[in-house]
Amino acid sequence: MRIAIDVEGTTVIGTLNDSVAARDLAALLPVTVEMSDHGGVEKTGPLPAVLSTDGSPAGADPDPGDIGYYAPSNDVVLYYGDQSYFPGIVVLGTMDPSGVGVVGALGGTVTVTITSAD
Repeated sequence: MRIAIDVEGTTVIGTLNDSVAARDLAALLPVTVEMSDHGGVEKTGPLPAVLSTDGSPAGADPDPGDIGYYAPSNDVVLYYGDQSYFPGIVVLGTMDPSGVGVVGALGGTVTVTITSAD
């Protein structure tokens, strides 16, 4: 499924994978999340509902441009830097290449709205 990620007025297109967690995120759309910078590699923000991690590995090593879910805190995550393997991460999909620069260029707290692009 293709999604539109509006980051402070700039839209980045993403593609969700076919995991249970990604399908749960798709069912929440549209969703607006206040995201903050975490570790200089990602923006994270809480979702209004828990996503299922059934069938997902115990953790992941996401790449810049990945869209993720951090299950322990129920956060959606936009990766713009290199995060090493960490338990509790589920990769939900990827952003188009422009997403890394768009997300990484914004400091502090940002408002992100995710909608279906299909």
